[in-house]
Amino acid sequence: MPNGETSESMEVLERAVELVRSGQSFAMATVVWRKPPSSGHHGSRAIVMPDGTLLGWIGGACAEPVLIREARRVLEQGSPALVWLGQQEDFDGMHVPDGVMTVPISCQSDGALQIFIEPVLAAPQVLIVGRSPMTHTLADLVRSLGWSGEVVDGDDFHGGLVLPTTSVIVATQGHGDEEVLRAALEAEPCFVGLVASRRRGETVRGTLADWGVPAELLDRVHVPIGLDLGHTTHREIAVAILAELVQLRAAGALTAQATVSAQGPAEVIDLVCGMTVQAVPSNRPFAYQGSTYYFCAPGCRTAFENDPVSFTQQEVPC
Repeated sequence: MPNGETSESMEVLERAVELVRSGQSFAMATVVWRKPPSSGHHGSRAIVMPDGTLLGWIGGACAEPVLIREARRVLEQGSPALVWLGQQEDFDGMHVPDGVMTVPISCQSDGALQIFIEPVLAAPQVLIVGRSPMTHTLADLVRSLGWSGEVVDGDDFHGGLVLPTTSVIVATQGHGDEEVLRAALEAEPCFVGLVASRRRGETVRGTLADWGVPAELLDRVHVPIGLDLGHTTHREIAVAILAELVQLRAAGALTAQATVSAQGPAEVIDLVCGMTVQAVPSNRPFAYQGSTYYFCAPGCRTAFENDPVSFTQQEVPC
């Protein structure tokens, strides 16, 4: 790999470290094989965020939308994938191992690529606010799962401790519950739970509503927190709380709010070459008979402009 590309690859790795430290999930894509004239090179790397944002460089206009689509699928499924992009003749007569996805691309200039895509999923982060013995038991249990667990006193808690992927468990037990809960909600963590009875929870919610906290934020407070395990000791409450967190994670609920709502731009078909492209201004939109079409490269857009009828009579844009 040329020195310039080595530098770019290192920048991607440095950015990956930053994302891990900030508790963000992403997909890492690495070129493991190429056939000229692909603009991607052995060892080229790129990061794909859950919303489809691409950081780094893998290949040209046809390869990029395929990479983004498959990277988002990898993130959703939580398992890696090996994707082979190329011309149809690249696959003919070739043995393709089980589990390898082949994607024909129409752009001759993109050559062929094999890209390994792996999910980098942030470990759940649990911030427990309080100082009872239960808080330390819960933190120990959380860490035993390989999660991040931290305990802070209510007086030391502030929104700056909270990441979008943080689950905040408020266990202050009457010592500033409202103040801590308000600060936690304003920081917009992925989950907020209050260790309290249902009646106490309604009282706290009512106070926060009187303070002007919006109803949509108050609705995010889980109270009482923890699965109902029957009569339990003070420390055993930690087991009930962890059980609910594990259940929520398995259901995909412990996800940053911004990630959940980020759907990314719509994907449509380039009617000239058949590739999937995003419906964004950078993909050369062209309006024709009340519809807008998008293209992966200037040549595809020019071909469409010159003879739109031949391309639209067989296809209807998404």
